[in-house]
Amino acid sequence: MEIRAHRTWAQLCFSPIHLLSSLSVDPDAECKYGLYFRDGRRKVDYILVYHHKRSSGSRTLVRRVQHSDTTSGARSIKQDHPLPGKGAPLDTGSAEPPMDYHEDDKRFRREEYEGNLLEAGLELERDEDTKIHGVGFVKIHAPWNVLCREAEFLKLKMPTKKMYHINETRGLLKKINSVLQKITDPIQPKVAEHRPQTMKRLSYPFSREKQHLFDLSDKDSFFDSKTRSTIVYEILKRTTCTKAKYSMGQGEGRKKDSALLSKRRKCGKYGITSLLANGVYAAAYPLHDGDYEGENVEFNDRKLLYEEWACYGVFYKYQPIDLVRKYFGEKIGLYFAWLGVYTQMLIPASIVGIIVFLYGCATVDENIPSMEMCDQRQNITMCPLCDKTCSYWKMSSACATARASHLFDNPATVFFSVFMALWAATFMEHWKRKQMRLNYRWDLTGFEEEEDHPRAEYEARVLEKSLKKEAKNKEKRRHIPEESTNKWKQRVKTAMAGVKLTDKVKLTWRDRFPAYLTNLVSIIFMIAVTFAIVLGVIIYRISMAAALAMNSSPSVRSNIRVTVTATAVIINLVVIILLDEVYGCIARWLTKIEVPKTEKSFEERLIFKAFLLKFVNSYTPIFYVAFFKGRFVGRPGDYVYIFRSFRMEECAPGGCLMELCIQLSIIMLGKQLIQNNLFEIGIPKMKKLIRYLKLKRQSPPDHEECVKRKQRYEVDYNLEPFAGLTPEYMEMIIQFGFVTLFVASFPLAPLFALLNNIIEIRLDAKKFVTELRRPVAVRAKDIGIWYNILRGIGKLAVIINAFVISFTSDFIPRLVYLYMYSKNGTMHGFVNHTLSSFNVSDFQNGTAPNDPLDLGYEVQICRYKDYREPPWSENKYDISKDFWAVLAARLAFVIVFQNLVMFMSDFVDWVIPDIPKDISQQIHKEKVLMVELFMREEQDKQQLLETWMEKERQKDEPPCNHHNPKACPDSLSSPAPSHTYHGGVL
Repeated sequence: MEIRAHRTWAQLCFSPIHLLSSLSVDPDAECKYGLYFRDGRRKVDYILVYHHKRSSGSRTLVRRVQHSDTTSGARSIKQDHPLPGKGAPLDTGSAEPPMDYHEDDKRFRREEYEGNLLEAGLELERDEDTKIHGVGFVKIHAPWNVLCREAEFLKLKMPTKKMYHINETRGLLKKINSVLQKITDPIQPKVAEHRPQTMKRLSYPFSREKQHLFDLSDKDSFFDSKTRSTIVYEILKRTTCTKAKYSMGQGEGRKKDSALLSKRRKCGKYGITSLLANGVYAAAYPLHDGDYEGENVEFNDRKLLYEEWACYGVFYKYQPIDLVRKYFGEKIGLYFAWLGVYTQMLIPASIVGIIVFLYGCATVDENIPSMEMCDQRQNITMCPLCDKTCSYWKMSSACATARASHLFDNPATVFFSVFMALWAATFMEHWKRKQMRLNYRWDLTGFEEEEDHPRAEYEARVLEKSLKKEAKNKEKRRHIPEESTNKWKQRVKTAMAGVKLTDKVKLTWRDRFPAYLTNLVSIIFMIAVTFAIVLGVIIYRISMAAALAMNSSPSVRSNIRVTVTATAVIINLVVIILLDEVYGCIARWLTKIEVPKTEKSFEERLIFKAFLLKFVNSYTPIFYVAFFKGRFVGRPGDYVYIFRSFRMEECAPGGCLMELCIQLSIIMLGKQLIQNNLFEIGIPKMKKLIRYLKLKRQSPPDHEECVKRKQRYEVDYNLEPFAGLTPEYMEMIIQFGFVTLFVASFPLAPLFALLNNIIEIRLDAKKFVTELRRPVAVRAKDIGIWYNILRGIGKLAVIINAFVISFTSDFIPRLVYLYMYSKNGTMHGFVNHTLSSFNVSDFQNGTAPNDPLDLGYEVQICRYKDYREPPWSENKYDISKDFWAVLAARLAFVIVFQNLVMFMSDFVDWVIPDIPKDISQQIHKEKVLMVELFMREEQDKQQLLETWMEKERQKDEPPCNHHNPKACPDSLSSPAPSHTYHGGVL
């Protein structure tokens, strides 16, 4: 019978007419290609995926068994029969290959776990007849009663029937808002959830006893797909399999393994996280709502998100944050909301940065110090930049560098640093207010995160510790003779010890001490590796400069600084990108060996380690150029050497700020272009291609494949698993550091960050909608530890910019010269004031230039940038008084700038309230309305109760008639009054 059916199906495949007819009556269309159970009524809320071994000849049989169960109802699934589609023990004509006992163990664990899910009220359906060979799927549906029960347990706020008006602005603000709405209407997404709402439903934690409060007219849509998958995932985490109800075969080795597994499973608890970690299930995920592109695609939220959010063509539009939250959950919604607020706040910062840059361009020809450096009539001869191979050089040859330095080293950059510090404080306050608005809109006010379930690795470690403890106790009981009087007591203790053994054991700091020590040593080692790489690049720069100085081409020698700086920065960029990936993996490994108890604890520890390592990796080269390069050089005749061979490099005559700008711009732009964009696009597509080719190679050709369309859960299984938001936040936080920490040296940093983020939002959106499996929705009311990191970077930025302005730029030396040393109140003579003189006869042996006549004349005195006594002074080459005056001014500027900007930032923080006034009023209004609703409900109940009691009392009283006059009221039993009027009253 099965063979005949198989042949008939094969003939249909190769007949065009039959092929069209078979497609027109596709049975999978009834269940919307995997979105529903085979009955077409019950929605698939979650999918469990597992690997199984079976012969290829059983495909047709399994298909037939699946369709034979199509008419089975929900009640039949809950019986002690195999799941629909699982297959019955029928003869297939070929013997199944023998399974090893590990596969047998996984199969029995799955059966037990799925049985427990059925007992929890879920409904399951199995499908092993898929286009992916060797992969089976368990479809899970949560019926109405289970959804109500779990929603009450989770205290989910659901909208009630009660609606109320949202307070609207009045007067001038209302007119301004209406004008803004008309102006911004073209850039608003065409999404219903994004339109301004004037009415809002009152929300209340769901309760089965108060179902009458909620609008249950359409039970299928009352809990949306995001909420349904969240409820099912909570049940999956809570449900355990603890029994050992199988035998492992023959042999001493297998008996030993069976005893060990049995012993462990008596004490261990296997939720979905543990089962995934142990390979019992290959994956677990909720389904996407459907396809997002193609012909005849049914309209769904995923398609709407793709058209209005995940396309590059809508880059100019606002994000439909409410729809993102509805589809992906609050945690992901908050990430994209934060990214949108950050990108919007970059617009004013970019405009001010462009103005500062244009001011530098406009005043470059009026800058007296750069004009003096470019003036060839000055004839200032500078000392060699390296020993032997480098010769004397004219200061006018550094004219281009000096003019370019003025673009970023001018008085406007000081203003811009103050502005960006206040911008960072305003951004944080604006985000807090936006977060509160979202909490109110998403019914998260009063939400408190509950303690999460323990992680699988933590449970395994606790189980291992408990087994060791149990073994030690047994060993002690063997050596200690048991007294006859205490036998009953010992039995009770033994019995109690076997119950939930792991609940009594937890990991202490002593258990984690080796992991903590490993973490400390590893982090110190990796930071040392980063410093060593920076030192290696420094040596490369010194060696490269010396090598290029020996080149015979004048053009090469004139561009030594630019060439060395650019190539060194590119090397730094490549190393940073590579080490970022390595450090990310190492940080995850270090966090795993700590064995944090919950996912939240694991995520916070991972974020801290990854951020620390990536911060050091990204900013160490920049810190070197900003604060160390040119500080410990020494002087001609007494230079400082690395390893006694490499002379420390110096800053250009115009200062190191221009080099810092080059370093910062190349690293920032390179990381954004390569790491944030190319990696995010290329790596997921490459993984998807590899996974597709692997599955195609594993799946044997089958006649059914020509007419069979992939189910929704098969398509989603081929997508990339969701790996969390940590990488997304991390790249934005590092970028925030580039924008704020060294903004004094690169005013265009906010502009490049803005351009990157416009692409980043759509890139991330497209990845979430099209490339990733749908993540489980997670409730969250804030962005967690990332907010504290942002505040820390904002505070650190004030200090770093103060030091950059005072020590890296020439802003303070110019002020000191202008007000203390200038004869005419101008900057004329400033360059000569910052240069010291050196007598070439004082060179150490073997360090003088090999070609002293390279400039065409003999040099007696050369100049170098420092504040030192001249060679004709009594204390020649000692630090002069000017140096101490400039140093005092620099330190004073740091103290004043830091305290002033910190005070202004705190003032902004204090002036702007965390909770908008209208939101606090709406929250108060909701509380009042909720109290009124319950008071009215209590009054209705009281009236109903009084009415019912009155009816019951009347039922219990005997009837009033002339046979029973005692039962009548006094008014009825008394004589009838006369119907006469007295004064118009009856």
